[in-house]
Amino acid sequence: MTSEMPDLDQLSGLTVDVIMPVYNGQEFIVKSLPPLMAMKRGGEVQEVIVVDDSSTDNSIEIAENLGATILKTGGRLGPGGGRNQAVESSHSDILWFVDSDVVVHSDAVDHLKQGFDDPSVVAVFGSYDDQPPAENFLSQYKNLVHHHYHNQGHSDASTFWAGCGAIRRKSFLESGGFDTRTYKRPSIEDIELGYRLREAGGVIRLIPELKSSHLKVWRLFNLIHTEVFCRAIPWSRLMLTKTGIVDDLNVSSAERFKAGLAGLLLLSLVAALSGGVSWWWVLASTALAVWSNRTLFTLFFKRRGFLFALSGLAFHQIYYLYSGFAFIYSWLEVRLFKTKNQPMA
Repeated sequence: MTSEMPDLDQLSGLTVDVIMPVYNGQEFIVKSLPPLMAMKRGGEVQEVIVVDDSSTDNSIEIAENLGATILKTGGRLGPGGGRNQAVESSHSDILWFVDSDVVVHSDAVDHLKQGFDDPSVVAVFGSYDDQPPAENFLSQYKNLVHHHYHNQGHSDASTFWAGCGAIRRKSFLESGGFDTRTYKRPSIEDIELGYRLREAGGVIRLIPELKSSHLKVWRLFNLIHTEVFCRAIPWSRLMLTKTGIVDDLNVSSAERFKAGLAGLLLLSLVAALSGGVSWWWVLASTALAVWSNRTLFTLFFKRRGFLFALSGLAFHQIYYLYSGFAFIYSWLEVRLFKTKNQPMA
């Protein structure tokens, strides 16, 4: 980004449509839609389009009462298919994708529009804030880790995030939109789209100031299933078969090094328990893991205190292990069976 201020008249001329795919999201949209509808009333966005993916709860009635424009998919298409369908009804310059369980901050549009001050920028995305409302351990852990990665990532991003991210409509249409043939369920369809946008010569900008709160409550089963089968394995396949391994966010070289340290810690623990090595190896491996994750530990400590920081850092080593095993599995799968990039159920 240059040091010059963007042309405010030019930025104010950009029109924005919000697109929110919803499936049985009544408990979320009562919180996530009102800030967006306030932005529409204030003229910051032109339209708020809620795409109903055949909900069986009261999501549509709630969205209609709040004043959103409703589109119905006519059958389960998944979030990628719903977003693609909504784009056909949108006419604004910028398509702002917001998940139904995401509550954007009041200054989000300002940061979003400033992100497009450079004509070469085709997409921008933001970050969860560091105050997730769900109080249970895994929800706090997962959302704070997401905040950490998006605040440590390169501003010239290597991918895209559709939880709270925007794309120029022209670039979206030229790219072909989200790949719904490969990703019929929520997966890495936004990451894959980001790679195609970059491959076409576009710039994607990560703007940590474009913040939102994540309402999702994470439990152990859905966390592990989502991270392994909906994220780690398909993302590994994508990198191994098409894009190569990028050096950004949670797949950066630094993160791969930390995953290696987590593996070393596990091996030293198993060896110490079997009497093969001294417990000093475990202490040394633990010290290395803590030191390498000191920035994340500090975030945990500031937000939730010392005990949470210790527990969060311990669980983060487990995250490195199952993510690492997912990559190794994908590598073997691709090399031995020439598997293409297909998500797992």
